[in-house]
Amino acid sequence: MKLLYLGDIMGRPGRNTVKHFLPGLISDYGIDFVAAQGENLSAGKGLQVKTVGDMLASGIDFFTGGDWTLHRPEIYPWLNDPQKPVVRPANYPEGTPGRQYKIADTPYGRILFVSLLGQTVGYRAPADLQNPLATIDRILEETKNERLIARIVNFHGDFSSEKLVVGQYLDGRVTAVIGDHWHVPTADAQLLPSGTAHITDVGMVGSRDSSLGIKSSVIIQRWLTGAHSRNELETTGAMQLCGLLMDINTATAQVSHLEQIIKIGEF
Repeated sequence: MKLLYLGDIMGRPGRNTVKHFLPGLISDYGIDFVAAQGENLSAGKGLQVKTVGDMLASGIDFFTGGDWTLHRPEIYPWLNDPQKPVVRPANYPEGTPGRQYKIADTPYGRILFVSLLGQTVGYRAPADLQNPLATIDRILEETKNERLIARIVNFHGDFSSEKLVVGQYLDGRVTAVIGDHWHVPTADAQLLPSGTAHITDVGMVGSRDSSLGIKSSVIIQRWLTGAHSRNELETTGAMQLCGLLMDINTATAQVSHLEQIIKIGEF
């Protein structure tokens, strides 16, 4: 099966970019399943149920989670429901709303989705964040008897060293480890020695002519003056869609071919 993973969808500009590019990608590449980082889906912070529904109707099948996933309490029932296609980071402290992982049903079989926060991930990471390596070990042990066609791990963090090491740690144990959170794609999509697909950062979906989706003028003025200001999404100029396309052998749960996808346009 062909699975496309999209980087952080940054607010309305990102959602419009999905609507512009995704139908053609699905048709041109014969894509069977689309997952995306959803933590910035609604105005750049968190997920609203209506925007999730809008993206599901536009071709996305599942949403992984990051440090903004819990920003809007209206999504908590979806995070708690094993049938809803949204998961929060697994290594939040015990008692955090939502399930640590979810298993998505597809016509080809079942896929495990796990999101992990890096131990350095901006200022929103809680002090009692659980160790991501110990967390994924526990989840893989708990799900070892599940009949799965793929195990997809999303690693949402700031440090490239963490993003690289988690791939090496899980090489041969999961289908793919996909880094995000930077919003800037890295040029290192690869199959690791034991067969796991890996990319340090897959990039974002939204304004290319911006500071990670935010108006550069806002960021520059804040940097120059040190004054606090509100982020404003960039809605004009070139838009980009960044993703990783993987051809998964459902018998072995390994990727036979992968391709970095970057589409840019003005519309």
